[in-house]
Amino acid sequence: MNTLLTLNAGSSSLKFALFEIDGMLAETPALSGQIEGIGINAMLHAKAADGSRYAEPVQGPDDASIEAHHEHALDALLGWLRSHNANMQIVAAGHRIVHGGPAFSAPMRLDSDVLQVLSGFIPLAPLHQPHNLRAVHAIARLMPELPQVGCFDTAFHRTQADVAQAFALPRALSAEGIRRYGFHGLSYEFISRQLDDVLGAENAHGAVIVAHLGNGASMCALRDKKSVASTMGFTAVDGLMMGTRPGNIDPGVLLYLMDQKRMDAKALTNLLYKECGLLGVSGISSDMRVLLDADAPEAQEAIELFCYRISRELGSLAAAAGGADAIVFTGGIGEHAAAVRERVIAQAAWLGAKLDGTANLGHATRIEAGDSSVAIAVIPTNEERMIAQHTYDLVLA
Repeated sequence: MNTLLTLNAGSSSLKFALFEIDGMLAETPALSGQIEGIGINAMLHAKAADGSRYAEPVQGPDDASIEAHHEHALDALLGWLRSHNANMQIVAAGHRIVHGGPAFSAPMRLDSDVLQVLSGFIPLAPLHQPHNLRAVHAIARLMPELPQVGCFDTAFHRTQADVAQAFALPRALSAEGIRRYGFHGLSYEFISRQLDDVLGAENAHGAVIVAHLGNGASMCALRDKKSVASTMGFTAVDGLMMGTRPGNIDPGVLLYLMDQKRMDAKALTNLLYKECGLLGVSGISSDMRVLLDADAPEAQEAIELFCYRISRELGSLAAAAGGADAIVFTGGIGEHAAAVRERVIAQAAWLGAKLDGTANLGHATRIEAGDSSVAIAVIPTNEERMIAQHTYDLVLA
């Protein structure tokens, strides 16, 4: 059986999905999961299409570099996949690559020239890009003849007007690539392809505000199913409050921390990516489920701020899109936290948005009340399926 492998490599994890190809690409993966704790105590967790679950340790090499640990984990994954499907033949690999920069507005076949350009974007996404590319290089060493495709989280937002991507910086700095790129593009692209079926053609092609809410969170305004504005900017730390990231913050705060607290770039990076957001405000957890179950006032304050920031950005995005015909929730929090959806929509009453409480609690696909002026939907996202589709289209269609 021919199969297509998707990979999403992080600093200490490797998410994967294996899709079968039988004349056409399967809608759901035959196997999916991740290897966690790479470089420490790596563990493989996987789920099969029939619901079977697997958990196995992955023994790493002794006294090796992190690059060697990642390559070993990928090699172990390929061996594990083959052991669970003796007839499996991987015919292509698709990768989530966070940053495509201004150069790539669509998925690309990966070769040495493209990889060289992508390496140049490492300063734009230092916490993501190196790990994404490491998986590409590892596959190239382990399976040198295998076609590989890069799918960029920034590409979907390249339809935005220049003014929506610009910072008010000196032109020389903007020319160097300092601009608003936006992220979570694979998620938004998948959602955009579901809108006709869920909202109907009229709403789908109108002004749609999509809230991708999870440990990483952002929002995007669509018009005619294309990105016109997004909350994330130059990096994935901008915009909404997130699990451990603050989102939008006055640059003067950073200058203050540098001057008064003597924080350098490394300390600020650790603060902004790992110590802020829900975790920082609550002092309890970055997990919305934990906070919703907590009685501590700090937990409730964190939830309140999270929802307030979404409501603020909803107004901004509605202005950019010329209205709001529909609001769509997706991502782990967006799909599963009815209480968060309720708070956000309550603060969107000025748009004429009204929630059907029963439908919301039941996590229905359409959750607006009958007299709501705005369609409201919950659509599960599937970035892996989007990567698989792009890879299939470029290599096998």
